[in-house]
Amino acid sequence: MLDSKTVGKVIRNYREKSNLSQDVVSGLADIGRTHLSAIERGVRKPTLETFFKLAEALNIEPHKLLKLIEDELQE
Repeated sequence: MLDSKTVGKVIRNYREKSNLSQDVVSGLADIGRTHLSAIERGVRKPTLETFFKLAEALNIEPHKLLKLIEDELQE
């Protein structure tokens, strides 16, 4: 089952690994910083459109970001 906390954790970890701030990523993805923060904390699940925007802002192909989430869920 897709867990919003896991989705947020993977997005946050990838953002931090890329040395990007929430302000930068949210600006590139054209979403609010508080929205990104809520996603990263697992309070909100991103829509498919937002997921694609975040992947683009993080400079990763959406299917690769999804694979990271799948791998995290299997652990």
